[in-house]
Amino acid sequence: MSGDASAVEGPLHGYHHETYVCPLPGGTGKGERARWKCREPRPGLLWFDRRCFASEEELLRALDGRIDGIPDLIQVGPTGLQRFIEGKTLGALYGSGSEIPPRLTGQIVSLFGQLAQVRSGSLTVDRTCTSADRSPEGDCDGFLERLILFTQERVYRRNMPEFEGLFHALRLYDISFWDLRKQVSKLTDRPFCLLHADLHRENFVVDCEERLWTIDWELAMFGDPLYDLATHLYLMRYPEDQASRLTERWCEAVESVTPGSSAGWEADLPRLLAYKRAQSVFTDVIRTALSLTEERTVDTGIFAQAGARLHKVLSAATEPLGTDVPSVDRVSTALEEWLADRSDRSGPGLRKRYARHFILGGNAAASPTSPDG
Repeated sequence: MSGDASAVEGPLHGYHHETYVCPLPGGTGKGERARWKCREPRPGLLWFDRRCFASEEELLRALDGRIDGIPDLIQVGPTGLQRFIEGKTLGALYGSGSEIPPRLTGQIVSLFGQLAQVRSGSLTVDRTCTSADRSPEGDCDGFLERLILFTQERVYRRNMPEFEGLFHALRLYDISFWDLRKQVSKLTDRPFCLLHADLHRENFVVDCEERLWTIDWELAMFGDPLYDLATHLYLMRYPEDQASRLTERWCEAVESVTPGSSAGWEADLPRLLAYKRAQSVFTDVIRTALSLTEERTVDTGIFAQAGARLHKVLSAATEPLGTDVPSVDRVSTALEEWLADRSDRSGPGLRKRYARHFILGGNAAASPTSPDG
């Protein structure tokens, strides 16, 4: 497509996709200097969130003119391309936990207002979720129940054959989901709208004119507008005072276009944030464990670092999941035992690499399967 292989940048590795960026010879009528990206889904990917739309590309075409800050789409033969925004992600400019300047948060609030205007009956885009999987319009309790059920069945239960020992060592059981339901139920009804459902710092790109662009819409769905705000606040890690100010502005923005969109937010926002903390436990346990299998060398320090990260996530979800959190050392040991067990089941290659840890790491007194290892 580029006419010059040396002009192709990539692959750029994201969690869901592998991306290539290139210019097109002869221009496209949208600026000769523009570069375009094509993406390929990564094979064998574990999905931790529901997907609603059959095609992200078709969704974005349907949103053209309705949502600002979506990169242009073009078709080149059989391949759909999206304009590559030259700039930096919000996360690269302002790291997690830092304050975002008002000129950018204003654009985020504006995006929420535009999303609130897109109602479920206004888009003719193929959806993958069945009618039975869609809660009735405005039923926010039913909407959240379907998210909990997805986490329970598609993330926890589906991965039990591989992670049962690790889940149980971390005191994560099926009953945890019933405790979660008791903590987060009885939400107020609110009119449904389009949700991006993944608005974090790496999914916003700031160009040279400080315009904010929103990317990665693959988790978009229709549902409770307050859930989109809760997900955003959880992922952005704003300073507390900025999170409060943004919440107030969000209420004003969504109410101005769809009255009732912020109804009951004072009681319901903490419940939705509690669900996000609980959901992250199962996602992070699996991702952290699998990341250990990709390490070239495995030593005691890697287990300690991974254990400390997971302990923090588990501690944040103690109340919604109704669980006691194991010590940092126990979390690290549980990861070590899981990897040892997996290496025994995965063949000599992984076993050999894992055994190397005990020779190079100076841990000769312990074995991968010993209680103290």
